Amino acid sequence: MSSDLWSFSVETYIRRGAEPACLQLQSAGVNVCLLLCGLWLEARGVACTEQRLQSLRETAGPWDTDVVQPLRALRQQWKAAASGDAGLNELRSQVKSLETEAEKHLLLRLERTAERWPQDGTTETSAWLEGVAAGAAHLNRDALHQLRVAATGT
Repeated sequence: MSSDLWSFSVETYIRRGAEPACLQLQSAGVNVCLLLCGLWLEARGVACTEQRLQSLRETAGPWDTDVVQPLRALRQQWKAAASGDAGLNELRSQVKSLETEAEKHLLLRLERTAERWPQDGTTETSAWLEGVAAGAAHLNRDALHQLRVAATGT
């Protein structure tokens, strides 16, 4: 397991089944960066508490709302038109790169928020994922399970 959240997230995302699970959960309103952070904290044995969940939400919320989501919305808005316009397709690719960079910055912010939390190994296996996904509309439990499987590499 990678020690930093960004590397852990990349390694998890490229595993079989992770990308479709993340995209499905994202379309249900779940912040995928928070999910990946939750999996990382779980793998590190950091106890999940409501106060820690709230700290992560407070860290993620403004950056996601003000930076990540507008980039994602623009990229998605241009999808159909970009298929027939090479120039727009190139710009869309650049927006996608910016979106990925914005997500990387968010993951770094989340890691800084959690860096001092002790690794005591007492976390319930579903606590972090359930906690960061709480409140999402139409939450797909199968997608959460698939993401957990990808994160553990089993």
